[in-house]
Amino acid sequence: VLTPGQGAPHPRGYGNNARVLARYVRESRTIPLEEAVRKMTSLPARHFGFKGRGEVRAGFAADLVVFDLAKVADPATFEQPHRYAAGFGDVIVNGVPVIRKGAVTGARPGQILRRTPNGGPAGTVLPAGTVLPARPR
Repeated sequence: VLTPGQGAPHPRGYGNNARVLARYVRESRTIPLEEAVRKMTSLPARHFGFKGRGEVRAGFAADLVVFDLAKVADPATFEQPHRYAAGFGDVIVNGVPVIRKGAVTGARPGQILRRTPNGGPAGTVLPAGTVLPARPR
């Protein structure tokens, strides 16, 4: 696991969704905005069984990203892979702002979403501090 700002990650690690929005939605108009957003939100949430996530609905986790499509860009390159995507003003995780007007707030309300150690369904939210056993190979 790399700490942000360290190592030599692939540049899309910092801007995959920005690349899709800028290049394929805005510039080439290959993908409609609604379809791109669905592929970044509800489609993976359903695929991985994350109940209560991926859609803006009553009772669902308030995970939201506010962006300006005209300003979205993915400036990370192989030479400078640690450059954050542009055009994303606010990011809200579990109802708590983690980025406000482009600035990191310091809040860390995220939770690990994965299968429980006893084989429970995907999408189970584990309590903070839960230590999972190593997966058998």
